[in-house]
Amino acid sequence: MINAKKKGNVYETEMAFRLREIFPGARTSRFMGRLWLDSCKVDLTDTDPYYFQCKATEHSPAYHQILSEMPRSNNHVNVILHKRNNRGTVAVLSFDDFLRILKQLQNGIKQRGT
Repeated sequence: MINAKKKGNVYETEMAFRLREIFPGARTSRFMGRLWLDSCKVDLTDTDPYYFQCKATEHSPAYHQILSEMPRSNNHVNVILHKRNNRGTVAVLSFDDFLRILKQLQNGIKQRGT
């Protein structure tokens, strides 16, 4: 049986590892000694322009509250990665940030198509 804290730490490490395909320097803020970020609900570092909070729980966390406690920045998108056993991981972000990402993707597609 794994305790909740260890389960969360293992999940953070797993997500950092999986995100290294896109962000080669991705590490846990706890591992990197970035306690300020960790206290601001940011679990992974060197993932600009995204801030990630990782949750490995069977119940849905308070998404709105967590997002409101994460740093607000026009340069970053706050994302919660939530994993349930045997159900996989989902990414949760504000609708405004979701629209911003979609616009950036659309602009990139239009620029490549011309």
